[in-house]
Amino acid sequence: MDYLSPTYFFDYETKEIQNLIAAYKKPTLTPKEQCKLVYLKIRDSWRYNPYNLSFSKENYKASTIAKRDSGHCIDKSILLITCLRALNIPARLHLAKVKNHIGAERLIEKFGSNELTNHGMVNAYINGKWLKMSPAFNASLCKMFNVAPLEFDGENDSVLQEFNREGNTFMEYLEDYGHFDDVPVAFMIKNAKEHYPHIFDTPKNQTEFKL
Repeated sequence: MDYLSPTYFFDYETKEIQNLIAAYKKPTLTPKEQCKLVYLKIRDSWRYNPYNLSFSKENYKASTIAKRDSGHCIDKSILLITCLRALNIPARLHLAKVKNHIGAERLIEKFGSNELTNHGMVNAYINGKWLKMSPAFNASLCKMFNVAPLEFDGENDSVLQEFNREGNTFMEYLEDYGHFDDVPVAFMIKNAKEHYPHIFDTPKNQTEFKL
């Protein structure tokens, strides 16, 4: 399977993505170093926002996401994948269902649940093995919830924090949907409808979530 080519969503030939990766195209940087630097860039330069869902194909294009200052975990994963492919590092989207145990009041108010689906993360192929990483939670948000920011060393998986600094459960993985060659919009819509039917049925929420 080809995890390097551009697609409609991973549109790294655009000026937005080329400008974003320009600082990381130095021949002195190894793929591992490039991946670590781009991961930090995406993690902290786009504020995590789980509330603004959109199933418009246009909104999932990396070049569109790059123009915003915040994004859902899937948005940020798409952006990271696109940058990695542009740097000749194979990358693909991985989806799961997770449960948020801290700061979940607003999630429950909006979605009727503290279970989040679809949760997006990234698989990248570095030095002969696939590694998982989640660029969702920016460092400032982690500080707010007293959680250590996720670091990525280019050698080990870096997925959502299980506990906060006080040892309380923070994030829990409930179900793994596996990896995808491209952004599976139809799958994501079906999954969201099964878990959050009310946000599709209520006109107010349809407007708020831009569905």
